[in-house]
Amino acid sequence: MFGKIKKRRQTMEELAIALRRYALTLCRDGVYAEDLAQETLARILASSHVPSDIAELKPYAFRTLRNFYVDELRKHKVRLEYSSEQERLFSEADDTGFDAVDRLIVRDAFHALNDGQREILFLVDVMGLKYREVADTMQIPAGTVMSRISRARAEMIRHLDETPVTKITEYRKNISNDH
Repeated sequence: MFGKIKKRRQTMEELAIALRRYALTLCRDGVYAEDLAQETLARILASSHVPSDIAELKPYAFRTLRNFYVDELRKHKVRLEYSSEQERLFSEADDTGFDAVDRLIVRDAFHALNDGQREILFLVDVMGLKYREVADTMQIPAGTVMSRISRARAEMIRHLDETPVTKITEYRKNISNDH
């Protein structure tokens, strides 16, 4: 019994070393490689479909790590695209008469939305995707996209209406009218 546990522990330790090396090869960042290897091991230990034979386990683990790494790269790419798109929109907003306060109010209202609402608004209103494209991206029916975008826009408007921010120009007008 203890021999089997000791053998499994040794196998996992060897696998952890191999995963760290592979992760380092992929990402070239020691700290990030450690995180990738740790997450991969956690996923393997949590999975019920892991090969028991070491000859099958290594390729399985490497594939799991690689898939996780690729998923992380995609997330990072989407975040970068989102950030650059936000910057573009904010620079275009300068030409539309929105001042810095308007942009901050809209940004705060956008960030106050839940993750799902932000995602759907971003895809439709910021990126300009059609409902069908969003439905395909999110793997949901187009009708669901329409109802979610409607609720997200309503929530965004609610946040905008409830903002405690008063523009200085409006504040000055109110003060000068009172005097």
